[in-house]
Amino acid sequence: MEIVKRSLEDDKAIDPVVISLAGKTNIADYMVVATGTSQRHLVAMAEKLRDRLKAERARNVAVEGAEEGGSPWLLIDAGDVIVHLFRAETREFYDIEKLWSVAPPRRAAAGPG
Repeated sequence: MEIVKRSLEDDKAIDPVVISLAGKTNIADYMVVATGTSQRHLVAMAEKLRDRLKAERARNVAVEGAEEGGSPWLLIDAGDVIVHLFRAETREFYDIEKLWSVAPPRRAAAGPG
């Protein structure tokens, strides 16, 4: 996780947010959401992060969205950490921080019938 935060910080990611997925899903332990200033910035951050993770862990790290050439949303699957890199307007539209951070609503306890 530290390598992800350090990489995004080094590459000037805007407003990175780390979300613990404990108890919410088993797809990963953490989700990181950050914003880039342009398509080139998103792709550069994703490629550098992939390379740094591979150098550190020597395992497959998948980047989705970079090959489309203009995707406003890139996803890096690093196993225990999933990283979403957005253009600002796309991040605002999808607001996945809220989606994954908010606890599910509690059901009212059934009372005597």
